[in-house]
Amino acid sequence: MKKKVVILISGRGSNMEAIVHTARREAWDVEVAAVISNRPEAAGLAFAKAQGISTVALDHKAYPTREAFDAALMDAIDAHAPDAVVLAGFMRILTPGFTEHYAGRLLNIHPSLLPAFPGLHTHRRALEAGCQLAGATVHLVTAELDHGPILAQAMVPVLAGDDEARLAQRVLSLEHQMYPRALAWFLAGELRQEGGRMQHRDGAAQLFT
Repeated sequence: MKKKVVILISGRGSNMEAIVHTARREAWDVEVAAVISNRPEAAGLAFAKAQGISTVALDHKAYPTREAFDAALMDAIDAHAPDAVVLAGFMRILTPGFTEHYAGRLLNIHPSLLPAFPGLHTHRRALEAGCQLAGATVHLVTAELDHGPILAQAMVPVLAGDDEARLAQRVLSLEHQMYPRALAWFLAGELRQEGGRMQHRDGAAQLFT
């Protein structure tokens, strides 16, 4: 049977688009079963609908607590019985109960070379710190924000004259290559954990440049 994926977004969902396009172009034996957003106006919902993918808009503002929203979100996700839940620009801090429920099958992409710069404004912070390199990380989600075993990383040099927008765009172009590949590896069981590291069983490069 096809593996099932549910993708969570809050905005345009460009990484979601990259996953959908790559899965179809490469004929993955995978179904993107649903795209769910906490913002009803999220542009990515229109893209998903146009692709024939089920969509759900759950406005987090309609729930009295973070826990109540996460409970409703879990119900919407579990209706599709996914093998993986993919955070693709989902701008919500998830409760420990949520991360525990999906432990081992919840993936995220973060726009920094973790463990450096968890949280927000990562490219700005990298520039302010004088970093020579910047990038993004795909990792399994744990209860600790922007932590968890790393599946892949993308790296770009910081160039003279870079501002936050230019640096972010170069990193994003690599994210669109890295996230689909890391997800494909994960669904195919091609990654194994050795100590604190996730390694590809056939030695494929997990650094994208």
